[in-house]
Amino acid sequence: MADIAENGRTWLLSGPTSSYALHLTDADELLHLHWGPRIALADAEALAVSPLPAYWPFESPLDGREEYPVEGGPRFVRPALSVRTEERRGTEWRFVSYDTRGGAGDEELRLRFDDDGLAVTLHYRMRGDVVERWTTVENGGHARVELLRADAATWTLPDREGWRLSQLHGRWAAESLLTTAPLTYGEKIIGSRRGHTGHQHLPWVALDTDATEERGEVYGCALGWSGTWRIAVAQLPDARVQITGGAGYDDSGLLLLEPGESYTTPVFAGLWSDGGFGGASRTWHAYQRTHVVPDAERDRPVLFNSWEATNFDISEDQQTALARRAAAIGVELFVVDDGWFGARTSDRAGLGDWTPNPARFPKGLKPLADYVHALDMRFGIWVEPEMVNPDSDLYRAHPDWVQYQPGRKRTELRNQLVLNLAREDVQEYLWEQLDTLLSGAPIDYVKWDFNRCFTDAGWPGEPYPQRLWVDHVRALYDLLDRLRAAHPQVAFESCSGGGGRIDLGVLGRTDQVWTSDNTDPLDRLAIQHGFSQIHPARVMAAWVTDSPNTQLNGRVSSLRFRFVSSMAGVLGVGGDLTEWSDRELAEAREWVALYKEIRPVVQRGDQYRLRPPAGGLSVVQYVLGDEAVVLACLQAQRYGEAVPSVRLRGLDPTASYECRETGEVHRGAVLLHHGLSTGLKGDLDATVLRLRRI
Repeated sequence: MADIAENGRTWLLSGPTSSYALHLTDADELLHLHWGPRIALADAEALAVSPLPAYWPFESPLDGREEYPVEGGPRFVRPALSVRTEERRGTEWRFVSYDTRGGAGDEELRLRFDDDGLAVTLHYRMRGDVVERWTTVENGGHARVELLRADAATWTLPDREGWRLSQLHGRWAAESLLTTAPLTYGEKIIGSRRGHTGHQHLPWVALDTDATEERGEVYGCALGWSGTWRIAVAQLPDARVQITGGAGYDDSGLLLLEPGESYTTPVFAGLWSDGGFGGASRTWHAYQRTHVVPDAERDRPVLFNSWEATNFDISEDQQTALARRAAAIGVELFVVDDGWFGARTSDRAGLGDWTPNPARFPKGLKPLADYVHALDMRFGIWVEPEMVNPDSDLYRAHPDWVQYQPGRKRTELRNQLVLNLAREDVQEYLWEQLDTLLSGAPIDYVKWDFNRCFTDAGWPGEPYPQRLWVDHVRALYDLLDRLRAAHPQVAFESCSGGGGRIDLGVLGRTDQVWTSDNTDPLDRLAIQHGFSQIHPARVMAAWVTDSPNTQLNGRVSSLRFRFVSSMAGVLGVGGDLTEWSDRELAEAREWVALYKEIRPVVQRGDQYRLRPPAGGLSVVQYVLGDEAVVLACLQAQRYGEAVPSVRLRGLDPTASYECRETGEVHRGAVLLHHGLSTGLKGDLDATVLRLRRI
């Protein structure tokens, strides 16, 4: 909801517990007023009359106070907007107008500015306690406008001492690891210059001074962009903090706008919470389930993926044998991974040729899909549409369709090249191939992979080749949107060698994400803990694979530990079921049945991280209505230590809850000990506890 002062120059957006306020001065300087606990319009107007400090000439009174700092004029902070025209570089804007549109819960505030034909619109929308911000830049009067940098937003934090910065970092097979450190003077920059979101950082930061998991103020920001990106967190000389972020890693150029053309940034969302890191996470989760993820009210099915069972050695008979075993343990979605198409018998050939291999599937995919459906499972496939092998029919026909720099050595990673998706002919080819594929067989699910970074991002013959960095991602979004509209029965998963493309942008177009190629259940506890800081369990795919873990580290773990670790998200199975014993298959069937019972609570409930995985015991709790689920994993037990108690959260303190596993009745937010101590017996052990209000 937006409240507007009578003079039309102070605006207040409010959610259930928080408010965001900004003010336009008589000099058309747009200043940030407030972001924090909910306030009234009168409070915002009182803040608006405070004069700017007189810092000039060696410091600017605007720095750290402007809502969207631009390049030019008396400013020294990092600009959110940097443009170049034939006449000049920089911006000197004037306020034009504002308006609101949309109904309750979806109302958008738009502030318009103009600089001699360069139009800039700042967009604001409050969804719950999450503020969505984005910017539109339009060339309305110049021969050409070069966007060197156009960030989505700049966030300003209140004056505090001792800020701490939390972020998610990592690499392949070790994504989403949480780290927190004191924020010091200067800038801290995270991002990706790889063409995709990247394994190294998720586009999210959180700042606090003294918050715990369930208490204290936390500010969080998350960028919805699946390509190259940058977030800069700056502590300015006067100790104020600003966070600026958007598409692109540097200022070398985003786009060239011809007359009448415009660029709209991705959304940069932010929230304030006084419920600690856990409260901030639950707000992020609810926001994504309500406003971002498609069909989030539908629980995701238990899947089986064939990759670790078969690698590239695929045949129809082999897949049907796996399908029978998967159906017998209760799997609901059977996915054929890499190797079903073209000349794809290894990673050296076939990418780009999206037709079934005639030797492996002589009648196409339909017979296998029909067989899987007859087993009462859905059917899915793996694709990697943005890539091509040099050894492929597509590359032989169109070698100019890839990104490349003329006269330079071509870089092949994983024996593949990146298609230039910014080209309209490439977009149309992929649409025709994928639409034909999804129309020719009853396919219910697509795992969309992206297995290498941009390295030779060239576009010979294009007047402004830099635009491929932005236009590749926009074309990806358009293609996914088009496929979803034409095939609404198909669900999509985002994958990029594991967790290399996870962000609010791709989550608005996919149903779940592949969290990491690391399926070791112990390693996954830390990965999933970090992932949960921003994203909900409803989108986090997690597989039970074979033991020892031959794909990564050789670690041996029980089937029990593997299942409980994976039940913290969207459960999948990725082991070679033809090698599992009858006893293992029977146990797996029991775990799958249990997961189906608790699935609504896990995928749609409020999540509480009761104990982080850094210690010997990792415990996570989910609450939905009158039910709660506790997943506990004991990593190590030393020197005869007893299993510690944990305090449940999110329950009605006046109500009683019965634990189905122990029969005990608990009152409200109790210390849970007996169920844990009886369910956990030693290293790498795990247990599931279910509670229901009585």
